Amino acid sequence: MSKERILVIKLGALGDLVFALGPMQAIRDQHPDAELTCLTRQAYCELLEASRLFDVIWPDPNPRPWQIGRSLAFRKQLREAGFSWVYDLQTSDRSNSYFRLFWPGPYPRWSGIARGASHRHIYPRPNRQHTVDRQRAQLAIAGIEQVPLTDLSAIDGDIGHFNLPEKFVLMVPGSSPHSLDKRWSTAHFRSIAERLIAHGITPVIIGRASEQPLARALLDGLPGGIDLTAQTKIVDIPPLARKAQHAVGNDTGPIHLIAATGCPLTVLFSRLDALQKNKPGGPQVTVLQNDDLQNVSVDQVWTAMQVSRAV
Repeated sequence: MSKERILVIKLGALGDLVFALGPMQAIRDQHPDAELTCLTRQAYCELLEASRLFDVIWPDPNPRPWQIGRSLAFRKQLREAGFSWVYDLQTSDRSNSYFRLFWPGPYPRWSGIARGASHRHIYPRPNRQHTVDRQRAQLAIAGIEQVPLTDLSAIDGDIGHFNLPEKFVLMVPGSSPHSLDKRWSTAHFRSIAERLIAHGITPVIIGRASEQPLARALLDGLPGGIDLTAQTKIVDIPPLARKAQHAVGNDTGPIHLIAATGCPLTVLFSRLDALQKNKPGGPQVTVLQNDDLQNVSVDQVWTAMQVSRAV
């Protein structure tokens, strides 16, 4: 007898993916003997493979409306896979369009917000409910009552090649280039780096390639500090966080991975609505929120970091 086949959809931002790992575990627990497939962004395939939650990972082809051939090929792939359930954890216009690719039927049982879905989650939008609570409500409609928090224990690769000192603090000074209001000033981060160095702790900067100028400005002329921008993969962040004394950064994807490991974290949020929906999960998270992050002083951040006794 062939295995039941289940599809989970999660695209979007890295922080949202981190929140979804708990619901993904709940889906795996609900269907322990099924073949689980995850449809996700290419950038997240390695992380999801390392999570050991899925048997198959599909990179999202993201067909555009004018790419008829690509859409038809993806429709064929979806329909021929024989999924009995689809759990849409993205719940966006894009993932709703994938529900419509099953027209004229038969449709799998579908957990999501798509009109016509068998287990449709209806809620007011926009919505300020935390993402974790919203996804728990969605899965409850599909009969899944127990949803754990994100557990990154399976993602524990070798970071020896970074040659890091015993005592270091991760710094995440970047953010989406489209959301510069989420960034605390580089000068303020530099002041924190100076204080860390004075205490014998090495600041370690992580971020994407486009954030290398931030790292250079932050560390230029300082007697210590390590720039790992453009050198880490997503799967490197959890093991780095477990070794770090602390982490400090803006509201951006890597922060959510760091928080979920239990690493003591100080995070700065500019947008109150983003904090309400996306406060990082983790046992040692301190949040500083201000509509204008430049009003958050270096002393405030330093004091928050000292509370964890990491510095």
